[in-house]
Amino acid sequence: LPRPPSAAAGSGPVEPCGRRAYAPPAERKRFYQSVSISQGEGGFEINLDHRKLKTPQAKLFTVPSEALAIAVATEWDSQKDTIKFYTMHLTTLCNTALDNPTQRNKAQLIRAAVKFLETDTVCYRVEEPPALAELQKNEWDPVVTWAEKRYNVTIGSSTSILGPNIPASTKDTFVSHLASYNMWALQGIEFVITQLKSLILSMSLIDRHITVEKAVLLSRLEEEYQIRRWGNVEWAHDYDLCELRARTAAGTLFVHLCSESSTVKHKLLQD
Repeated sequence: LPRPPSAAAGSGPVEPCGRRAYAPPAERKRFYQSVSISQGEGGFEINLDHRKLKTPQAKLFTVPSEALAIAVATEWDSQKDTIKFYTMHLTTLCNTALDNPTQRNKAQLIRAAVKFLETDTVCYRVEEPPALAELQKNEWDPVVTWAEKRYNVTIGSSTSILGPNIPASTKDTFVSHLASYNMWALQGIEFVITQLKSLILSMSLIDRHITVEKAVLLSRLEEEYQIRRWGNVEWAHDYDLCELRARTAAGTLFVHLCSESSTVKHKLLQD
């Protein structure tokens, strides 16, 4: 039976707990003609021709919403002669949610997300050069201010290597807020946070306060400043930027689709 990205031994990053995270294999020749979805007892399933898609741990690939199933099916249908697993971010996120390779519960996912506040990108500021310090203030301060008002918390920023002193009450507020999301959405939130290296930017994006393009730009502010000053290796910079946008957009879409209770009319791959 067809199985998408797997956690092959010897490949992929190692989680702190010692378990390997899922890492897509290289590429594979497309082995199916058509893609469709169907509703089963546990949710919506993906069909490659007449075979059910399964996870790397051989579980039936079942997602909670029709909208998410359509999005995943579109990923599979858009593959040409070769299946490029590294472009299928929604499929990989679904595999992670279904197999839970790191065996974490909801509380652990929330703690991991909130821990990013201690090293949040937008909270670390420089004093030199003055132009970069001014850029950080102009671009990052409005997002921090929005988050403080949105969640009624104190965040602040710091030029110290130790980072800002985040109040315990602020962490507690984010813990409570994240607890309102289900396990699937939390997997997506953590994925976005790891791309942007920022809980604040991630929540601003998920709450639709900023766009994907803006979130990515803000997360790469210092790098973009250095590129404008010293130049860049064009193909490498453009590739990294496009990849980061794609992963961030996929993670954000995943969160929204996993939080969406409404269904989509059955018009899979018709348009």
